[in-house]
Amino acid sequence: MIACVTGGNGYLASLLVKQLLEKGYIVNATVRDPGNQAKVSHLLNLPGSERLNLFLADLTVEGSFDDPINGCDLVFHVASPVLLFDSKDPENEMIKPAIQGTLNVLRACAKSKTVKRVVMTSSTAALNGRCRKIKDNIQPMTEECWSDVQYLVSEKPEYWGYMTSKTLAEKEAWKFAAETQINLITVLPVIVTGPSLAPELPHSVILTLSILTGDESVLRTQQTITGHVPFVHVDDVCRAHIFLAEKESASGRYICCAVDAGIAEVVKFLSNRYPQYCKAPTDLDDFPSEFRDVLSVEKLMKEGFTFKFGIEEIFDESVEYLKAKGLFLSDGKQSSTQYSSF
Repeated sequence: MIACVTGGNGYLASLLVKQLLEKGYIVNATVRDPGNQAKVSHLLNLPGSERLNLFLADLTVEGSFDDPINGCDLVFHVASPVLLFDSKDPENEMIKPAIQGTLNVLRACAKSKTVKRVVMTSSTAALNGRCRKIKDNIQPMTEECWSDVQYLVSEKPEYWGYMTSKTLAEKEAWKFAAETQINLITVLPVIVTGPSLAPELPHSVILTLSILTGDESVLRTQQTITGHVPFVHVDDVCRAHIFLAEKESASGRYICCAVDAGIAEVVKFLSNRYPQYCKAPTDLDDFPSEFRDVLSVEKLMKEGFTFKFGIEEIFDESVEYLKAKGLFLSDGKQSSTQYSSF
C-alpha cells in the first residue's frame, strides 16, 4: 500500500508518517522544502525511511500534489496554512489558502484514479463555533454540527479566522468529493498535545502549557469559545486517521476527543498532579461549577476505535516533553526557551 501524507514534516503528520512506516506502507510525504535538513531530518531518520519519499509541494500551487499523489492508495491531507491567531488579514492568510490547498489536493486525488480513500484532518473548530443546532439545547455536539460562519465573520470572536478557515475548507472538501465521487473521511480533533517528532514546539502543545501555567487569557478565551477544555494525545489522533482509512465501514466526519472536561475540573487536576509547575488561577467564580459533556465521540467508538491515552497520560507526556525542550526547570520556573507558533 502506498500512502501520501501532506505537510509531512509537521507535528501531527510526522507521527502519522512514522506509524504508516511501522505498518509497512510506502509513504510519499509532501514538504515545502525537502532540501532543508533541519526541517526533514526527523523524517529521514525514522525506521523504515527507505520506504519514505519526500516531494516538494505547496498548498497554494495548483498541480504540485499531482506527482506525490499519483499511484497512491490512500491520501492523508494533514497540511494546513501556518496558524496565525494574531493575523491582521485572516481572509488572505488563513481562509483562502486553506480552501485553495484542500481543493488542490483533492483535484490531484481525482486525477490519480488509484486513490481509494482520502482522510482529511479538520478540527472541532469546524463544529463548535456557535453551532445553531444546539444553541438552546442541552445535548452533546455531534458530527452533524457545523460552526456558524455568518456569526464568526460578523462578530469576529477570538480565533474566528482559524475556525472559519477550518469550516469552509471542510465544506468545500465535502462538496468536491460529492461531485467527483471521492471517498472522503474527515477527522475532527480537539486540542492535540503530547511529544512531537518535529523540532518546533507545536502551537497546540503551547496552548496546553498555557493552561498548565495558568494563563488567564487562554483559559478565559477557551471558556468563551467552547465552554470546555477538550484534549487528545497526538498518538491517538494519528491512530484514528489510519484506523478510519483502513476501516471499510467508515464514512463521513469523526470527532476525535479523549478528554472533555470543564476548565475548573482541569485546573483542579493540574494543581493536584503538578503543584511544582501549576500556577493555575484559583478565582474561577465565573467558570461553571458543573460540567456536562459537549462533544460526542460515539460515532468513532462505534467503529471500534479505542483511545490509549487518558488525562493523566496526556499531561504527563506533555510535561515531560516540555521539560526535555527546556521549557520547565526543576524548581518549577519557566526557562527562556523560545518556541515556534506552529
